[in-house]
Amino acid sequence: MRVVVRQENRRRLGEIEVDADKKPARATTVDSNQEVFLDWERSFDDGGQLRRCIICGSEDLFKHKTFPQITPIVIVLAFALSLIGVLGYVTDIAILIGMTGVLLLDIAILFFARTRLYCYRCRSQYRDLDIAEYHKRWDRATDSRVRGRKSRRNGPPPRRHQNRDSFA
Repeated sequence: MRVVVRQENRRRLGEIEVDADKKPARATTVDSNQEVFLDWERSFDDGGQLRRCIICGSEDLFKHKTFPQITPIVIVLAFALSLIGVLGYVTDIAILIGMTGVLLLDIAILFFARTRLYCYRCRSQYRDLDIAEYHKRWDRATDSRVRGRKSRRNGPPPRRHQNRDSFA
């Protein structure tokens, strides 16, 4: 499994490659040559799939589908070709061949899209592993709950706003 390691403040430390069967206590990042301590306790479920972040220990993980970097170019190309066809500038076989090519490229992009697992708390990214079905997509409520828990402990108490009538 490959992990893009981030700190609690979500600053990127580097990337590590870890063998989940060996469960090493520490690993060295490939990019920055920093040592990272890993928390393997209760990190896998009975099916052998990751259920907790091995960097920060959070149980809140979400899955996210990542697309190749060529995706925006294909979207703009499809929009341009359809606009040319709708406006009637080119209505021959060339536009049909171009649209078919863009369609095949779009299908190839969907084929190469990979699903990755992210931690809500530290945003560490997990690649090349099986993802359990109980991990859902990113959820705003869970994200605000995890960030709210962190900010309540470390930050000042929230300011109380007065309503308009209390200033009189």
